[in-house]
Amino acid sequence: MKKKKTWMKFRHRVVRNALYPVLYLYSRLRYGITIEKLPKAQQRQCVILYNHQTVFDQFFIGFAMGGPIYYMATEDIFSNGIVSSIIRYLVAPIPIKKQATDIQAVRNCISLAREGGTIAIAPEGNRTYSGKTEYINPAIAGLAKKLNLPIALFRIEGGYGIQPRWCDDIRRGKMRAYFSRIIEPSEYEELDSEQLNEIICSELNVNEAKVDGTFRHKNLAEYLERAVYVCPKCGLSVFESNRDTIECKKCGLKVRYFPTKELKGIDCEFPFRFINDWYEYQKEFVNNLDLKNYTDEPMYKDTANIQNVIVYKRKIPLYKNAKVLLFGDRVVLNEMTVPFEEIRAVSVLGRNKLNIYHGENIYQLKGGKRFNALKYVNIFYRYKNISRGDINGKFLGL
Repeated sequence: MKKKKTWMKFRHRVVRNALYPVLYLYSRLRYGITIEKLPKAQQRQCVILYNHQTVFDQFFIGFAMGGPIYYMATEDIFSNGIVSSIIRYLVAPIPIKKQATDIQAVRNCISLAREGGTIAIAPEGNRTYSGKTEYINPAIAGLAKKLNLPIALFRIEGGYGIQPRWCDDIRRGKMRAYFSRIIEPSEYEELDSEQLNEIICSELNVNEAKVDGTFRHKNLAEYLERAVYVCPKCGLSVFESNRDTIECKKCGLKVRYFPTKELKGIDCEFPFRFINDWYEYQKEFVNNLDLKNYTDEPMYKDTANIQNVIVYKRKIPLYKNAKVLLFGDRVVLNEMTVPFEEIRAVSVLGRNKLNIYHGENIYQLKGGKRFNALKYVNIFYRYKNISRGDINGKFLGL
């Protein structure tokens, strides 16, 4: 009789224990983080939900709880050939298709839970651009209930000051990571998914649009243009950063970013104190755009390398330094026009990679250091809201 394959392997524990000392020391020194470990008496199989701030978040969780943890991860890390195979072998993350309902991912979680594995999920599905916890899909509460495990809620604070999503550098400062609450199955069995989701959102809501320490680096504003593309003076625009300042290339507005995360205009009044204030204004601006005014001339022109992603296998190069045009109803990739009405989803990965899900194809765009992928996501979802009659819809993809 053929032996049934299991997700959990003994080697996962060996790998975790071998890497722990080195990565723990690196995290403490590089991120200035204080990790509050869960008492051994409380450590047991559970599903961990956490807010997503830095590229190292999964390691912080692993330091706070003993034993191997199985993390849900987007399909992108599984589409890099031999590198993906090595990651699968060593730590076996749970693949999920971004911006899609992935039934197989749910099945994998259920199977892993039955084996006795602990599962970790970032319900936002995205690192925050603004310092505030992003949109949490209500479906996460239904999945958590289906797994019937204790729900451990893990909060990360200060990560946005240390490593904003839009930057390449890690700043000097302090951050904290800890389990804020554990919800037992007996506690949530009487709750419906909506009520449980409210608790999850409340516990994982972190808003770092405030002065809560200093985060120092010589290039504090470097690559902020990956997150902002709307100028409060002149509207849709292009920005360029240098050290601790960012400048609008259309009207010349200059803004300085301080170690306290505060913003101040240079030789002018600037209406936003923190990035989150600017980010919220930007979303409101886009949600009031009439995209019919942007179908003749492109809203933006970019250059990017374009690949076709074969999910869970590899990436095939299509165009190098291709011309990319963003209109109010379509995107043009080199000479290929892709209407928004034919696109299933658009998502941003990492700092500034862009995935466009068109039919059976996934086109991945990797622009230069200053490429802003976020605007493509926001404009597409504004179009999607309008096309389904929800002209006042607020969700813009993140």
